[in-house]
Amino acid sequence: MKLFGREPVVVLNALSAALGLVVSLGFTSLTAEQAGAIVGVATAVLGAVAAAMTRPVAPQAFTTVVAAAATLTATFGFEVSQSTIGAVNGLVLAVLTLMTRPQVTPSKPDAPASA
Repeated sequence: MKLFGREPVVVLNALSAALGLVVSLGFTSLTAEQAGAIVGVATAVLGAVAAAMTRPVAPQAFTTVVAAAATLTATFGFEVSQSTIGAVNGLVLAVLTLMTRPQVTPSKPDAPASA
C-alpha cells in the first residue's frame, strides 16, 4: 500500500511533523498548551495508525511514544512557546523515523516496493 507514492509510515510521520510546523509558525490563535496538546495527540493517533501498518510494530510504536511524550513534556513540563513545541516534535519525528525506518516493512509483505 502506498500513500502519495510513498510508504504510509513516512507519509504519516511527515504529516505529524507538518502539523507541528503549522502550530510552531503561529498560524492559529491557540495557546501554547492547546497547540501542544493537539500536536501531541495527533502525533499519537497518526503514529498508532502507522504502527498498525508496519511489522514489527515496536520501532514505530517507540517512535510514536517518544515523539508524543517529548511534545507533551515540552508543552506541560516547561514554559515554552508554540515554535519550540513544533521544533521538538519535528526534530524527534525526523530523527526517530530515520533511525527506525530500516527496521520496519509494510504489514503486507507482498505489497510492491515501488509504484
